[in-house]
Amino acid sequence: QVQLKESGGGLVQAGGSLRLSCAASGSIFSFNPMGWYRQAPGKQRELVATINGGGTRIYADSVKGRVTISRDNAKNTLDLQMNSLKPEDTGVYYCYYGDVARAYWGQGTQVTVSS
Repeated sequence: QVQLKESGGGLVQAGGSLRLSCAASGSIFSFNPMGWYRQAPGKQRELVATINGGGTRIYADSVKGRVTISRDNAKNTLDLQMNSLKPEDTGVYYCYYGDVARAYWGQGTQVTVSS
């Protein structure tokens, strides 16, 4: 069983930075993808960034140049460094891990960016 626990969310002013962390436990394998998704009020969950087993990173166009995803396979952690935050970055951020059987999600951490 896989468990994911996010931390690091909070309230920040526009232009500020936050670093989100995800601690993964259970059957975690470095060759499986992990990522961050977010969901704003009244909107669908959307991709923020992912990193696959080979280290290839994919970013949503809306965050490119402002966000960096990183993964520590030895510690089973996944981080998301977010800079130059905008009010439209507000939402609940979810950590994701995928294997051949299913996707796993954390409980989410709230990020609120004030203008």
